Order: sequence, then C-alpha cells, then structure tokens
Amino acid sequence: MPEPMSYGRQLGLLAAEKPDRDVIVQASADGGERVVSRRELDRRANQVARLLADRSVGQGDLVVIALPNSAEHFFATYGAWRLGATVLPLRWDLPSWEQDRLLELASPVAVVALNDSPGSEHLTLGDVQSSVTLDDGELADRVPDPARAMATSGSTGSPKIIVAPGSGTVGSDVTRRASQTVGLRDEATQLVLSPLYHTNGFACHNGLLEGQGLVVMERFDAGRAVDLIEQWQVNYAVMVPTMLLRIARLPGLRDHDLSSIDAILYGGAPIPKWVVEAWFELVGPDRFFFSYGGTEGHGLVMTRGDEWLKHEGTVGRPIDCEIRILDENGNDLPPGEVGEIFLRRSDPSPSFSYLGSPAPEPSIDGFRSFGDLGWLDEDGYLYIADRRVDLVVSGGANVYPAEVETALSEHPGVADVAVIGLPDPEWGRRVHALIEPADRAHPPSTDDLRAHCRARLAGYKVPKSFEIVDRLPRTAAGKINRSALVADRAQGN
Repeated sequence: MPEPMSYGRQLGLLAAEKPDRDVIVQASADGGERVVSRRELDRRANQVARLLADRSVGQGDLVVIALPNSAEHFFATYGAWRLGATVLPLRWDLPSWEQDRLLELASPVAVVALNDSPGSEHLTLGDVQSSVTLDDGELADRVPDPARAMATSGSTGSPKIIVAPGSGTVGSDVTRRASQTVGLRDEATQLVLSPLYHTNGFACHNGLLEGQGLVVMERFDAGRAVDLIEQWQVNYAVMVPTMLLRIARLPGLRDHDLSSIDAILYGGAPIPKWVVEAWFELVGPDRFFFSYGGTEGHGLVMTRGDEWLKHEGTVGRPIDCEIRILDENGNDLPPGEVGEIFLRRSDPSPSFSYLGSPAPEPSIDGFRSFGDLGWLDEDGYLYIADRRVDLVVSGGANVYPAEVETALSEHPGVADVAVIGLPDPEWGRRVHALIEPADRAHPPSTDDLRAHCRARLAGYKVPKSFEIVDRLPRTAAGKINRSALVADRAQGN
C-alpha cells in the first residue's frame, strides 16, 4: 500500500510535474478573470504558511478563513495545511455578532478575514497579498488531522462547528466519494459555483489535489456560469437546485455549447421535476447525477439520470453505506413507508464531531440521521419525503427558524413571531415570517422588519416575505405547529 500523501506534498508534486498548468481561474463578480498556475499556488502557499507561522500557527491548530471566493482563499488554506493546521472556512460577510460567537466557539489560533479585526491573531486580505515578499521555499512536510471543519447552526439556532472526519492526505476526505463516482476525465476542469465556506464549494479541493483545474466564481450568476462553461470547456460542476433552476430559465440557453460537460452533480434540497427534465435535455440524463448526504459524512446516496427515469423522484442508492428507515420507536419500516432516514458508512473511517455540542447518539448498530424523512422502494432506491420538521432549505442553504425568530423578537414592534418555509418556484422554500405586532393598530412595516433582520442576520437568513397576524396559534405550553402553518398557506397559494 502506498504511503499516504499529504496535501502539501501533493501540491508540490503537481507543481513540479506541470508548473504552468492553470489550476485556479478566479472569475470575479465584476467580470474580470485572474489565472493562477500550479507553480504560483505552490509558491504562495509556502509564503502564507510563513505568515501564519509568525502568528504561532502550528500542527493541530485551528485557522479560520473568512474570505470571499478568491485566489487568496486558496493561498491561505494551503498555507495553513502546510503547517499541519485544521482549516475552518467561514462566511466572510456575517454580521459581527454572529461571527464573534462562532469565533468564540472555535477558539482559532489565527483568523484570516477580509478586513481588520481586534486581536493580534487576525490577518487581513491585505496581509495575505503582502506575503508575496516572504520566502517561498519548501517547508517540512506535515499532515493536518483533522484537515477541515465546517460551521453550521443547530436546530435551536445556536452555532455548531462540524469537525469533518479525515486527515489532510489525498483521498481521505469523505466528500471525495461523490465526485469520484461520476467518472471524470483526467485533469478535468471543474466550475465552482458555491461559496468556499459551504461543503459543496470547499469539496473542490479534492479535485484540485487530484489534478483538476478550477474555475471559481466569486459570486454565482447564471448567465456568467454558462459563459464560463463555454469559455473554459468545463467538465464538471456541483450545483444546488436554485442554481440549476436559474440557469434552466436563461433565454437562449440552448444556443450555448455545453458539450464539454461530463457530469453535473446536484444535491442540497428538493428539486422540481421540470428542472431535472430541462437539464436532461441540456447535458443528457447519463451526465446528470443526484446525491444525498451531509457534512457529517454519515453516508452517501447517489444515482444517475438514466436510473432516475426508471425511479422518478429518487436520490439514489447507497454508495459504501447502508440505509435504514425507522419509525418513531426505532423499528424498521417496509418499502414505501415514510420514516426517518438513517445511514451508516461501510468503511471504518473516524466519525465526525461537533464543537459546541455533543454529536447526537447513533441509533442501534451505529446508524445516524440528518433528521430527514423518506422511504425506500422495492429496489432499495431512496426518496426524500421532507426535510427536518423546522429546517428551511432555501436555495440549498440551511436556515433555522429559531435563529431568525430570535433576531425578530428583538424588534420593539414584535410581540411574537414564527418563521416557516413556504414552497417557492425559485428557492425551493422561502423564509416566511409571521409577525404578531405589539400594537395591532400600528404594525411594523415590511421594510422596517427587513432592515432589522439585515443588521442581525446573514443575507440568506433574512425572510423573503412577512405576514402580519392578529395572534399566533400557540398551545398552552407555548408550542406552535409549524407544519399546520405551512399547510394553511400552501393551500392558499
């Protein structure tokens, strides 16, 4: 068995093999492009590693990278990995209070952020750019273990950091299995549309370390994405439903040449049937893949479009894992019956852990759940019936109602609030807030509520619609039936 290859060593070998090969194309929001070669990435990673080392970063430390999608994000990530540090990519535009509580939870040794912040451990984008004058020579080979962590929020809206299983050696990341299954050509070109703080975006490092070139969008734009596919002859992309939908609706889309595409991998939320059919026409069902999984790495479920046509609506069959559908009492359910989905990986890899809260207890025999409901057909294909009871998946991003409710409850004009997800043709689900005003004769305006939320929440968590109600239907125990609220409004649409 070959010796495990560290991320840093692999990057150096790729740079030595083809130093001038384009490894990153930064597609900026203003339309500009910046091309980074393997040689430059290798050299800049060494320089940023020395910058971080000056801030006492070393083996086993945690480094937060809160930068937009950019070449500097990659320089900082590989610089940290070269020192044996764990990387936590963080949303760069979080409100300060939200970022502060995540940093308090993570306790990083260093933070690389867009702008300056109090504390000697903080480095700015300018600091990363200025490191170009530092020594770019080779460093001692180190393996980060674990290599990565991802930030999320718990079901109560409190922050959580998932420490993903897998050391910083090539092939050890559990998210690699999805892209490996689609069967890409050697040195494929991947279009990265998701932010690097999201699992879908950050997984692009697996492709880079296996020789892929990356075209990285600073911000998703449907028309620009199609232009980049044509211009750079993109072979592979991972997309959430909102991206797929917006591209499918582009006028004149079929005039574009998408023949370079080997595989489109979809995941993240339910997807309308018409969007699936549109993509089947664009790239062919044998090049469109469905997936179900999560950052925790409980397991992976996948299928290809031509299989989907025989099992319409499925997200696939297990890849190196097992599935159980259990009722509320933990009993196995037969095919066709809806229950909670539990997965167990077949390999003996280490499991995930949480910073901020203990990992949920597995069910019998080590099976774990994301809290989603679904069923299996007679052939073992999985179908998703619904997401978690309270979770709103909007445009592929998870929004927890309790967090939005907490922010809105701080408004002086709000007496009570409930946040739900309503069906939406573009977002899958839109965040909708029901407001019981403190003064029924003078309720707060939508603009006022939205501005209040924007000052306290990341943009994707701000409700897209508001509704003033006389009173929220809480029980005597203070509980509210969100499913009933959703059903009432869905019937009214």
